[in-house]
Amino acid sequence: MKRFSEMEYNRPDMEALKAVIAEATENVKNAKSAEEVRAAYFSVQEKEEQADTMYTIAHVRNTIDTSDEFYDGEMAWLREAYAQLIPVYNTWEKALTGSAFRGELEAEFGQQLFRRLDADLMTSDERIVPETIREGELRQAYQKVTAGATTEFRGESCNFYGLLKHMSSTDRAERKEAFEAWAALYEKISGTLEEQYAELVKIRTAKAKKMGFRTYTDMAYLERGRFDYTKEDTARFREQVRTIITPAVNEIVETQRRILGIDSVHYYDEPLKFPDGNAVPIGTTQELVEKAARMYREMSPETGEFFDFMTKYELFDLETKPGKHMGGYMTRLPLYKAPFIFSNFNGTDADVDVLTHEAGHAFQGYLAMRSIPIAALTGSTSEINETHSMSMEHFAYPWMELFFGEKTERYITGHLMGALCTIPYLVCVDEFQHEVYENPDMTPADWRKVWHNIEKKYMPWRDYDGNRFLTEGGFWMQKLHIFLYPFYYLEYALAQTCAFQYDGRMTQDRKAAWEDYLRLCRAGGTKGYFELLKIGNLETPFCDGTVEKSTAHVIEEIRNRYRQ
Repeated sequence: MKRFSEMEYNRPDMEALKAVIAEATENVKNAKSAEEVRAAYFSVQEKEEQADTMYTIAHVRNTIDTSDEFYDGEMAWLREAYAQLIPVYNTWEKALTGSAFRGELEAEFGQQLFRRLDADLMTSDERIVPETIREGELRQAYQKVTAGATTEFRGESCNFYGLLKHMSSTDRAERKEAFEAWAALYEKISGTLEEQYAELVKIRTAKAKKMGFRTYTDMAYLERGRFDYTKEDTARFREQVRTIITPAVNEIVETQRRILGIDSVHYYDEPLKFPDGNAVPIGTTQELVEKAARMYREMSPETGEFFDFMTKYELFDLETKPGKHMGGYMTRLPLYKAPFIFSNFNGTDADVDVLTHEAGHAFQGYLAMRSIPIAALTGSTSEINETHSMSMEHFAYPWMELFFGEKTERYITGHLMGALCTIPYLVCVDEFQHEVYENPDMTPADWRKVWHNIEKKYMPWRDYDGNRFLTEGGFWMQKLHIFLYPFYYLEYALAQTCAFQYDGRMTQDRKAAWEDYLRLCRAGGTKGYFELLKIGNLETPFCDGTVEKSTAHVIEEIRNRYRQ
């Protein structure tokens, strides 16, 4: 295997892939045994892994530099080529799900694979090819607009991430100035973002209607593999957050006001937890990666092997740079059974969170790709995937001294606060999207009003210090998931609830908690959400009382750690 930078990209042969799928489809239809169906399935998977690996290479390189015309063009070609395969895949999936040997294959591979195939057939066919292509174009356009947004700040050209480090400065004037620049940057492109989102909502709603759904929300639940819970369940979870976590965060914000010695906590004050500064990691990017390597070698044999593999083949792109796509992610190169981590380091404690959070995703993928024969089942739905990553953040606590030295306790305090205090925002994003797709004819002004009202419900402490754009509800558009990954956000709140369960248990019996976590990682997506929670020895977040039970020790620990 080569280092990522040396991996060759060759445009995948879609005609060859199409031919393999067509042949496998006929083989399934004419199969005389389950073994023949099995062989047809793996013949398609082998060809898919080749094409998907090329797609991933192009995608990563495109997000590293959105101004690269070659990979920009390749992504446009790939999106259309994959969309044109929808009818071929529909025929293939119908053959699999309708096979006389389905029961035997479910006994071998589990029911989850066929639940996903059934959902694919309900949410995708040739009728929505044009909308799928256009949606991909809009997503790429959004990435280019946000990646290209920069402003001059104190003699430095900054993008959104570059401004964030200034927004956690100990100098309140600097924080406010950076905040105003950050808000102005969003306001400057808000018209474009609103136009893009309006078309995205229209297209997604049209797709849902064509596929027979009342709203896009109903379609999205199936697309996201939410087979085990409903919109009513998510509403009940959000209510648990409102009644349990929102009051606790209100209390924390008031403590923060006293500790910082200010009259009220404005938005630009929220990131600063300590008057003399938050914990900042010690070292360059390369030094942080070396420290992470030591941490993972000491954590377990499995994590050590994993991270050494990542560093050997340079499966990271961590530093922010002009034209780079916002955010962070982990993706996979299936042909090499290799994860890849993408991020935007900004000189704050969030850089270390990348080396735990995204590495948690990557570790799970590394394990599962080597033990689960069905590639589609090596990863799970997002509620479980985010449990892998968020739990790793907590399992890493004993090694934080490597990164923060004498400010280690400050980092852990800040991390616990951030993990808890972010949950109300996570459910805001979720409820906002439910409102938007339930009422797809709303205007941008309506969206701002809806966001403003939801924010007051779950985050009553939020104060934008008179900034008109944000006070009126413009904050919603800073979340890329709303544009790129509709309804992908509640999962973080569900996962954090479970990660807190591991956090509590690891202080009592770390070995047992770690074994439960490893078992969950190795299970990949072979089971449904509720079954995987049982495998990981976790309680279901939707059950009444789970949020309170999962967060009680965290709230108490923050009270003990964070006080005057």
